[in-house]
Amino acid sequence: MSARRRAWLVAVGGFALWAAVGMALFVWLAARTYRWGFPLDDAWIHQTYARNLALWGEWAYRPGAPSAGATAPLWVLLQAMGQVLGVSPLVWSAGLGWATLTGLSVAAWAWWRRVFPQWDGVWPWAAGAVMGAAWHLVWAALSGMETLLFAAGMFVLALWAGEGWRDKRQAWLWGAAVGVMAWVRPEAILLLGVALAVEVAVARTWREAVKMVAGFAVVFLPYLALNYALAGHPWPNTFYAKQAEYAALRRLPWVRRAWRVGAPLLVGGGALLLPTGVWHAMAQAREGRWRRWIAPVWAVGHVGAYVVRLPVAYQHGRYVLPVLPVLLWFGLAGGAGLWSAWEGRLTGRWVVSRLWAAALAVTMGGFLVLGGRAYAQDVALIESEMVDTAQWMAVHLPPHTVVAAHDIGAVGYFTPFPLVDMAGLVSPQVIPFIRDEAALRVFLDRQGAAVLVVFPHWYRHLATGLPVLYFNPQGWGPRLGGEHMMVYRWR
Repeated sequence: MSARRRAWLVAVGGFALWAAVGMALFVWLAARTYRWGFPLDDAWIHQTYARNLALWGEWAYRPGAPSAGATAPLWVLLQAMGQVLGVSPLVWSAGLGWATLTGLSVAAWAWWRRVFPQWDGVWPWAAGAVMGAAWHLVWAALSGMETLLFAAGMFVLALWAGEGWRDKRQAWLWGAAVGVMAWVRPEAILLLGVALAVEVAVARTWREAVKMVAGFAVVFLPYLALNYALAGHPWPNTFYAKQAEYAALRRLPWVRRAWRVGAPLLVGGGALLLPTGVWHAMAQAREGRWRRWIAPVWAVGHVGAYVVRLPVAYQHGRYVLPVLPVLLWFGLAGGAGLWSAWEGRLTGRWVVSRLWAAALAVTMGGFLVLGGRAYAQDVALIESEMVDTAQWMAVHLPPHTVVAAHDIGAVGYFTPFPLVDMAGLVSPQVIPFIRDEAALRVFLDRQGAAVLVVFPHWYRHLATGLPVLYFNPQGWGPRLGGEHMMVYRWR
């Protein structure tokens, strides 16, 4: 066996074990806290679409009613494979997350050896290890969501663009790969825009730019066509519903919005890696390596897009988590550069570089445990307030009860009832008046709603005075500073 092949086998096996250890810690903490499950309700939305696709061949949240409520069609297709095979959604999704986290770590290791041959030895292994030890990414691997797959894909594509095209086909293939990632999250189009700007303005390679656009269009246009066929508009319902739901946040000052969106990325090793990442990016610019700015410019643009249109920070900033691998990569590259530049006799700079490395290792290790506890509490909230509530409804409510709910994931998966989605994902009619409780009251009456399922603080007036049918007294909502999810009799 050649040394190169042996190194690859060691990398794949080692990083697979590394990812499994972190994920096992999170699962154990969740099982010990309440029980294992998904840490957010949206994961059950994907599972509901996947199950209906596997069983009935329909892109629908309820059989017979096609809808564009899934932002990530490719992720739904991957989940549907597990449904066809009869594998538990939790197990199948965790398996996909483990494979993706392993792949991300191996990709970081391999790209480091290619991009930074001057920093060999332990550094490539450190690049892979920080990916597998970043608690946000472990959380994402177990979230049941497309977040980690999107983060890994965009990381590889951003580095690929930063290194340029080695043959005539690569620009076309790269554009097609970005199109594939748009089937995971439509925000992938931002990376295409950044890469095009660099190709045209800096490299002045028009031919490659045209190839990139052509490859992207071939794959991406069917995504737009699917949404248009399902809902009459080119983007998924979530694109419109989320912006309408959180429109009030766009009135916040710019600085507050930027901090609100970006701060979750600094919880953990990010605070130590951001300064060294900026230093490394500036060093690349001084050396005239402008293509390597594609990754950080895309990362800033991705975060900036959410600052402008959807300045939310819930669920540990999961909408901006896809840029975290780029932050980890550039931050570690900056640290390696400082370590190498300050090598030699015992000086203040030498001490600083070694203390930085030690602080990074301790911080990421400590936050892996703290992140596991946060994951366990997230799971406990979803399982006790949403899954338990949905399972109670499936047993105790009469057949064909029309249920109005704001969070439809667990309700959609564990019950067969007709749904009125007050968040607008599968009932887009509510989007124009999504936060208008008077209009919602009229709409629920017209839809024949019999039961309302919400956290009361979301709808102070809508739920006032309604008789309570059920809530789980063991639910974790109040323990985490919130409320119990309530099942109300609407009419």
